Amino acid sequence: MADDADIVTLPGGLRLITTVVPTAQSVASALYVRVGSRDENPRTNGLSHYIEHMLFKGTERRPTAPEISEAIEGAGGGLNAFTTKEMTCFWNNLPFERVDRGLEVLGDMVQHSLLAAEEIERERTVVQQEIRRAHDQPGSYVGELLSKVTWGDQPIGWPVAGSIETVGAMQRDDFVAHMDAFYTASNCVLSVAGNIDVTQVREIAAREFAALPSGQAPPQADARATRPEEYIAIEERELEQTNLALSAPGLPRRDPDRFALDIMNTALGRGMSSRLFQEVRERRGLAYSVSSGATRHRDVGSVSVSAGVTRAHQEEALQVIIAELARIADEAMSDEELERTKEFSVGSFRLSLETPMALGQRRGAQLLLDGEIEPPEVTVAGLRAVTVEDVQRVARRVFGGRRHSLAVVGPSANADRLDAILHG
Repeated sequence: MADDADIVTLPGGLRLITTVVPTAQSVASALYVRVGSRDENPRTNGLSHYIEHMLFKGTERRPTAPEISEAIEGAGGGLNAFTTKEMTCFWNNLPFERVDRGLEVLGDMVQHSLLAAEEIERERTVVQQEIRRAHDQPGSYVGELLSKVTWGDQPIGWPVAGSIETVGAMQRDDFVAHMDAFYTASNCVLSVAGNIDVTQVREIAAREFAALPSGQAPPQADARATRPEEYIAIEERELEQTNLALSAPGLPRRDPDRFALDIMNTALGRGMSSRLFQEVRERRGLAYSVSSGATRHRDVGSVSVSAGVTRAHQEEALQVIIAELARIADEAMSDEELERTKEFSVGSFRLSLETPMALGQRRGAQLLLDGEIEPPEVTVAGLRAVTVEDVQRVARRVFGGRRHSLAVVGPSANADRLDAILHG
């Protein structure tokens, strides 16, 4: 059982959140930076992700990439990072007695990276290969296309990794300027969770992150929530399976209806007892995989459905999916389904927080993006309080306007026929 999170602001302005898990054998340390692809411009799209790669390539103390990885792996741990549309996270996981090593390496990476020109050139090819690999995976690439036709040509709709062209044109000055703007103490959160001594962690963090510059990051522009004119994207490929991805406008991250949205999405497409799985796969045999998900950003969000079907079944599958979206908005679910769905949502949420890494990353991201921590019991209470009427109201809010966007990768039907199904 984790103790309550403790939040302090260190002398330089960095917010530190510590979570004590007395029974843990590990400590997870993660630095969150509020910068992602929505903080870029058309020329620098992909720069936040590229910088994520570069901070593993050498520092003043550890000039080469192996020295950084060996510092963590040689202490019995692991390290990695990820970039999203709204944040970048660098993390490591170590035996609890090596917490000092984890924090020292994190501080070294984000404050003293060499950003050597020759390493930027070498890593450019690696990042471009990552982009090519994502394109070659239809199930993944359809999500990138869906983001484009959901949001259009604005930062929230651009790919996190950028394009072959934008990555190819970036220069060292772009990296330095981006880090100067966003890698500041007030724009970061350090989250440490595990079998730790809070006072010790504060002292180490204050020392290891003392060089993080102060200053305010540029404000983030609001996203446009209107559906773009081109809301269907089809990429024809000779594949065995057609990959469909459908989206509708969702809710922002802190919207009061967020708990009802989670329950609605779970009933719709999470797990083998969900409506989409039962109707599309079990009853009709139209797809091997079908699921739904909800994405919430600061100011906008989306609800999406993805499925893998044959060319012959794609129109029927899309019709069934659209019908299920309409049904959850038009017909109140039974009390029995609601209770089963709430139990699944609460249970999967609790199980997702079993490790120090999971606790630390949840809390670090919340403090960075929302400015506050939502205790697990508040989330559970919010989910349990959802009523049948709440689910139907949020379903109407999301699906009532028929403002769907659609992406297809693979053998495809005619775009006009798919459009007719979307609005039929």
